[in-house]
Amino acid sequence: MSQGMLVVIFVVAAVAGYFIIRNVPALLHTPLMSGMNALSGITILGAMVAGGIGETKVTWILGIVAAFFAMLNIEGGFALTDRMLKMFGNKKEGGK
Repeated sequence: MSQGMLVVIFVVAAVAGYFIIRNVPALLHTPLMSGMNALSGITILGAMVAGGIGETKVTWILGIVAAFFAMLNIEGGFALTDRMLKMFGNKKEGGK
Protein backbone atom coordinates (compact mmCIF):
# COMPACT_ATOMS: atom_id res chain seq x y z
CA MET A 1 0.00 0.00 0.00
CA SER A 2 1.38 3.39 -0.91
CA GLN A 3 2.07 6.19 1.55
CA GLY A 4 -0.56 8.39 -0.06
CA MET A 5 -3.24 5.74 0.36
CA LEU A 6 -2.39 5.30 4.07
CA VAL A 7 -2.63 9.06 4.62
CA VAL A 8 -6.00 9.18 2.83
CA ILE A 9 -7.33 6.33 5.01
CA PHE A 10 -6.08 8.11 8.14
CA VAL A 11 -7.71 11.43 7.19
CA VAL A 12 -11.03 9.85 6.17
CA ALA A 13 -11.18 7.83 9.40
CA ALA A 14 -10.41 10.92 11.50
CA VAL A 15 -13.07 13.06 9.77
CA ALA A 16 -15.70 10.30 9.92
CA GLY A 17 -14.99 9.69 13.62
CA TYR A 18 -15.28 13.39 14.38
CA PHE A 19 -18.68 13.73 12.69
CA ILE A 20 -20.03 10.54 14.27
CA ILE A 21 -19.06 11.57 17.80
CA ARG A 22 -20.19 15.17 17.28
CA ASN A 23 -23.76 14.02 16.59
CA VAL A 24 -24.08 11.86 19.74
CA PRO A 25 -26.20 13.52 22.45
CA ALA A 26 -24.31 14.45 25.64
CA LEU A 27 -26.40 12.05 27.76
CA LEU A 28 -25.12 9.09 25.75
CA HIS A 29 -21.40 9.89 25.89
CA THR A 30 -20.74 8.14 29.22
CA PRO A 31 -22.49 4.82 28.44
CA LEU A 32 -20.96 4.73 24.98
CA MET A 33 -17.45 5.26 26.36
CA SER A 34 -17.31 1.70 27.67
CA GLY A 35 -18.19 0.32 24.25
CA MET A 36 -15.70 2.60 22.57
CA ASN A 37 -12.88 1.03 24.58
CA ALA A 38 -13.28 -2.15 22.55
CA LEU A 39 -13.24 -0.20 19.29
CA SER A 40 -10.15 1.68 20.41
CA GLY A 41 -8.42 -1.65 20.93
CA ILE A 42 -9.12 -2.45 17.29
CA THR A 43 -7.82 1.01 16.36
CA ILE A 44 -4.56 0.24 18.16
CA LEU A 45 -4.16 -2.96 16.16
CA GLY A 46 -4.88 -1.11 12.91
CA ALA A 47 -2.42 1.63 13.79
CA MET A 48 0.26 -0.94 14.58
CA VAL A 49 -0.33 -2.69 11.26
CA ALA A 50 -0.33 0.60 9.34
CA GLY A 51 2.86 1.69 11.06
CA GLY A 52 4.46 -1.72 10.60
CA ILE A 53 3.90 -1.89 6.85
CA GLY A 54 4.82 1.74 6.39
CA GLU A 55 7.38 2.25 3.70
CA THR A 56 8.62 5.57 5.08
CA LYS A 57 9.20 7.20 8.44
CA VAL A 58 6.07 9.36 7.95
CA THR A 59 3.75 6.33 7.89
CA TRP A 60 5.62 4.79 10.82
CA ILE A 61 5.23 8.01 12.84
CA LEU A 62 1.53 8.31 11.92
CA GLY A 63 1.01 4.73 13.10
CA ILE A 64 2.66 5.50 16.44
CA VAL A 65 0.62 8.70 16.85
CA ALA A 66 -2.63 6.86 16.07
CA ALA A 67 -1.78 4.09 18.55
CA PHE A 68 -0.93 6.68 21.22
CA PHE A 69 -4.24 8.54 20.82
CA ALA A 70 -6.20 5.28 20.84
CA MET A 71 -4.45 4.31 24.10
CA LEU A 72 -5.36 7.70 25.58
CA ASN A 73 -8.96 7.10 24.55
CA ILE A 74 -9.00 3.72 26.28
CA GLU A 75 -7.51 5.15 29.48
CA GLY A 76 -10.01 8.01 29.46
CA GLY A 77 -12.86 5.57 28.94
CA PHE A 78 -11.82 3.44 31.88
CA ALA A 79 -11.35 6.50 34.11
CA LEU A 80 -14.74 7.89 33.14
CA THR A 81 -16.50 4.55 33.63
CA ASP A 82 -14.85 4.14 37.04
CA ARG A 83 -15.93 7.63 38.06
CA MET A 84 -19.48 6.96 36.89
CA LEU A 85 -19.65 3.68 38.83
CA LYS A 86 -18.42 5.43 41.98
CA MET A 87 -21.29 7.92 41.65
CA PHE A 88 -23.79 5.06 41.80
CA GLY A 89 -21.82 3.05 44.35
CA ASN A 90 -22.92 2.00 47.81
CA LYS A 91 -23.32 5.05 50.10
CA LYS A 92 -22.54 2.93 53.19
CA GLU A 93 -18.86 2.82 52.30
CA GLY A 94 -16.76 5.29 54.28
CA GLY A 95 -19.29 5.60 57.14
CA LYS A 96 -21.77 7.78 55.26
